[in-house]
Amino acid sequence: MLAAGHQVSVREVVLTGVRDKEALMLAFLSGLGLTHSFGRNWDALYDVLTDPEQRPPRFALVLCDYDVFRRRNRQLSAQLESALLDAQQNVGEQGRMLWLLAEEPDSDTRHW
Repeated sequence: MLAAGHQVSVREVVLTGVRDKEALMLAFLSGLGLTHSFGRNWDALYDVLTDPEQRPPRFALVLCDYDVFRRRNRQLSAQLESALLDAQQNVGEQGRMLWLLAEEPDSDTRHW
């Protein structure tokens, strides 16, 4: 994908049906194409997202079905947001980019 003239790597993490941390970490394992050695905890997720050898310099992470996940799992979504925003800040300090995107539901009726 090209964004503002730059190549951007995009990965989707599908959160449909995620109800606990284990399922959330499995969704990231699958969505990011990680190996089963992925630690499945917040520190491991942070490390995967901030390691320049594992992620390209311009990386977009699309969280699919995030609105439903967030309403269903308020505490878990707050922990996830904290980990993702910390990773985004670290990546920015490295001179790289991490975009965090939430997929809008198909039923969104807003008009531009």
